[in-house]
Amino acid sequence: MAVDFSQEIKDLRATMDSVREVTDLARLETQIADLENQAGAPDLWDDQEKAQAVTSSLSRAKAEYDRVTGMDSRIDDLEVLVEMGEEARETGEDEHEVFAEAAKELESLKKAVGELEVRTLLSGEYDERDAVITIRAGAGGVDAADFAEMLMRMYLRWAERHGYPTKVMDTSYAEEAGLKSATFEVNAPYAFGNLSVEGGTHRLVRISPFDNQGRRQTSFAAVEVIPLIESTDSIEIPENEIKVDVFRSSGPGGQSVNTTDSAVRMTHIPTGIVVSMQNEKSQIQNRAAALRVLQSRLLLQKKAEEAAAKKELAGDIKASWGDQMRSYVLHPYQMVKDLRTEYEVGNTSGVFDGDLDGFIEAGIRWRRGQEKAEEGA
Repeated sequence: MAVDFSQEIKDLRATMDSVREVTDLARLETQIADLENQAGAPDLWDDQEKAQAVTSSLSRAKAEYDRVTGMDSRIDDLEVLVEMGEEARETGEDEHEVFAEAAKELESLKKAVGELEVRTLLSGEYDERDAVITIRAGAGGVDAADFAEMLMRMYLRWAERHGYPTKVMDTSYAEEAGLKSATFEVNAPYAFGNLSVEGGTHRLVRISPFDNQGRRQTSFAAVEVIPLIESTDSIEIPENEIKVDVFRSSGPGGQSVNTTDSAVRMTHIPTGIVVSMQNEKSQIQNRAAALRVLQSRLLLQKKAEEAAAKKELAGDIKASWGDQMRSYVLHPYQMVKDLRTEYEVGNTSGVFDGDLDGFIEAGIRWRRGQEKAEEGA
């Protein structure tokens, strides 16, 4: 079936019109100019924290601007390529190679423009932030601990595919295999907005490699995603509300990683929230990292409580996403299925190797649909 390039290009331009409207390029240009002025100040690096914030914001704003304007250029180039193919056909030359190249670029553009369109749906207060992900093994014994480690690798591979830096902050290994829990950062624009749809309970069904009778085992792991706190966020925690314990860092199988008591366990007494950090080199660094994650969790909890209060006042209390949000089935058939969006794929090894974009995009669109339904109600 021949590709209707004219209609496809028209559709791409229409989508980009809505992307530009939401992105507000004029606002971005003003923001970039302002940040460039700040970055050019001779005393910028007198305050290193502020300097890093300015240069990071400038880099992100420029990347966002180039991402949108660069897409328009690619659509223009595709249109020229299609015109070259049509001219070749009219002059009796072989146009097939040109149209094959155009079809390949069209598919690449549709994917890229689709990703940009999804980005416009990320308008939450903290969607632009870096993300902190915590994975905890649930029911299922050693299989659950192994599943937790599989999920951690899956998200780290997803970040690697996109060129996003990651930083493992804490790992608590299970005795036989896998992880009891792990916490890591994904440092990229909109990391929280994208990965927030991954929060919830994940379920694995497979023949257990740890069962000598080869029985099928169902195990669970919980994924928590929070935005990384920034210095401008107003979350102050009184010292008397925090309990800090120090202990020795350890690796797999109880192997010593550090010979000093540098690991930190921080407990927020009023809420019972516990954060552990052991991957930094010193107790001071681990304490600072733990405090930042604790502040992030309290900030998100505060916003969730405010949102719940607003819904209660409106007389509209809806249940949250529910316990199970995704199933990974490796036996008796191969399938990964999101239970909210109904999005599913049969390539389970690809998913565990970080191919998550389809699930994330479907989750973001689903969430936006839920928000619109609530607004309408």
